[in-house]
Amino acid sequence: MRPLPAFLAAFVAASAHAGLPVFPPQDVSDTFFGTRVGDPYRALENDKDPAVAAWMKAHADHAHGVLTSLAGREALVKRMTELDSAAAARVGAVRRLPGATFFTRRGATENVFKLYVRGPDGSERLLVDPEDWQKETGKPHAINYFEPSGDSSRVAVGISAAGNELASLYVIEVASGKRLGAPIDRARYSQPTWLPDSKSFFYSRIQQVAAGAPAGELFKNRRTYHHVVGTDPAKDTLLLGVDGSPRVPMVPTEGAVITHAPGSPYAVAAIYDGVQRERTLYAAPLDEATRADAQWVKVADRADKVTGYAVRGSDIYLRTHATSPRFAIVRTSLARPDVKAAEVVVAPGEQMVSDVEAGRDALYVETRDGALKRIHRMPWGARAMAEVKFPVRGAATVASARTDVDGALVTVAAWTRAPEIYAVATDGSAANTGLQPLGRFDAPGDLVATEVRVKSHDGAMVPLSIVHRRDVKLDGSNPALLVGYGSYGITYDAGFDPVRLAWLEQGGVYAVANVRGSSAYGEDWYKAGYKLTKHNTWRDFIACAEYLIAQKYTSNTRLGILGGSAGGITVGRALTERPELFAAVVPAVGMLDFVRLHVMPIGPVNVVEFGDIRKEDEFRGLLAMSSYHHVKDGVKYPAVLLTHGVNDTRVNVGQSNKMAARLMAASTSGKPVLLDLDYEAGHGQGITKAQRLQQLGNIYAFVFWQAGHPGFQPR
Repeated sequence: MRPLPAFLAAFVAASAHAGLPVFPPQDVSDTFFGTRVGDPYRALENDKDPAVAAWMKAHADHAHGVLTSLAGREALVKRMTELDSAAAARVGAVRRLPGATFFTRRGATENVFKLYVRGPDGSERLLVDPEDWQKETGKPHAINYFEPSGDSSRVAVGISAAGNELASLYVIEVASGKRLGAPIDRARYSQPTWLPDSKSFFYSRIQQVAAGAPAGELFKNRRTYHHVVGTDPAKDTLLLGVDGSPRVPMVPTEGAVITHAPGSPYAVAAIYDGVQRERTLYAAPLDEATRADAQWVKVADRADKVTGYAVRGSDIYLRTHATSPRFAIVRTSLARPDVKAAEVVVAPGEQMVSDVEAGRDALYVETRDGALKRIHRMPWGARAMAEVKFPVRGAATVASARTDVDGALVTVAAWTRAPEIYAVATDGSAANTGLQPLGRFDAPGDLVATEVRVKSHDGAMVPLSIVHRRDVKLDGSNPALLVGYGSYGITYDAGFDPVRLAWLEQGGVYAVANVRGSSAYGEDWYKAGYKLTKHNTWRDFIACAEYLIAQKYTSNTRLGILGGSAGGITVGRALTERPELFAAVVPAVGMLDFVRLHVMPIGPVNVVEFGDIRKEDEFRGLLAMSSYHHVKDGVKYPAVLLTHGVNDTRVNVGQSNKMAARLMAASTSGKPVLLDLDYEAGHGQGITKAQRLQQLGNIYAFVFWQAGHPGFQPR
């Protein structure tokens, strides 16, 4: 397509957002390896600047006004609320211990998940209610994580405010519900692990960043401690970190998690470098591990390609891709570790080994084929594993397994059936626990789910899952929403949320593409959408979009695409490479400027995934995946809705600010570019039910509007 003349392009772009403040572009640039890279909206990274804050507020208010003016939006959110509330409750995380089961649950009319404990007799009791913190502070709070002690007398809980993931860790006495001792701040996903005495635990903590320090310092120098309940956290014993044990050398981008399996005489420390999946593992006798001078011994190095493990007694079972991209499980001794001579317990097979967990009765193994997952059980002493059969064909995930409890709890879901929780017994049978009851809309009988493989630009076959109502005609007239991610090896499992019915009931098609960069088929599939091969991620996505159009599920004037966080690469580069292919594009908390990755809070720890700006080849890879830098003046871009939580500590809101401003200035289509900001949210975790439904209602209504649905046009 030929671009418009500059003067006419500027006029058309400005008229699409008449009356809104225009942020003036500035001539800011950097030069890398002889390549000048412009950044005209760099000032929008600083959301604390009064001029930037005013610009953001004006555009956020405008987006809110436009979205709430869509005729069908209010009824849509009302319907979504009805669908979500039809089940008695929604259960989140669950932990089963010898004497009790702990789980988070949100009642049909409740706004947040709360922590409950269920006794052996089936009686339940509310233990932690985030609304207590809201009453104290006026801000919405959420449970980020929890971990009960082995005797079920105490539970460590991470609580965060207003969508900010920088949680505080509280210890709650189970019998009384009282908070014990002072909370530990900066406990972002601290992964507490209790010691057998149930009086102390290991945990990790991000550093205290000095005022005015660069944003990229936030997640460096993470440290791991031992805490005794009731003592001053400032006096906790430092165990691992850049200034921790010299026996476990670490660099600033590395962190450590110390775990302990019930009954094992060893503690295991997993050292991770940012978001890199391979771990370095160390072991120490448990009675030493709480000391700063513990005699840690290396179990596995990153060259051993271990990405997961389970411990039983003195044995450790390692999930590794050293011999196959489909992974294997090998066993070695923690007393005398020797990975090179480790026994192969589960050999590589057709399906990828996606996880391993240990129960008192058996080793539990997850395997994956695209979006579908199975559970296998190998009793201790056996030489083969057997598949555990569930009545639902979909994605089965181990939710809780411990070496002091027989069996395992498994969550099972499908594209047309909401999650349920099953208990696997020692004979390999599975029974529904009833812990997650099915609601009226949780297993609709009028939906069709289809799994296909789509040929991409280079012949790779991409798994695409397509869901729609049975009576939908394949004539190209249907609104469609294509979802993708494709980073960190994260794969979208088959799953159903009844809220999605609000989209499907309107004749919408819902599709999920597990593009390269995910682990749909193993390590090689992941690495084929990684750093310098990242272009495969968005080109796989484009191929899936073309398939939906060619098969007449939808058309280019009715197709919307959605990607969150690193999924911003997927939808952002699909937008900039093939703007004519889509009616609407939604980057949610999107990573959109990778030339500036290194100054983002998560930048330094993401170098291992996306690339290092200081290396010429990786700089060129970062520039290639940077959607912001591929926006061109005078192009007819489709409508774009950028959503972001202002309190995001992973991907700063400046990423969406800059992309919005650049698109507003560049696009000549007259289609809207909306910046929808939530000032009481962050990266998405910890938002309330009401916030989630409002946000999803905005996305669905926006795509319906741009797809020409007559019920969603502006009043």
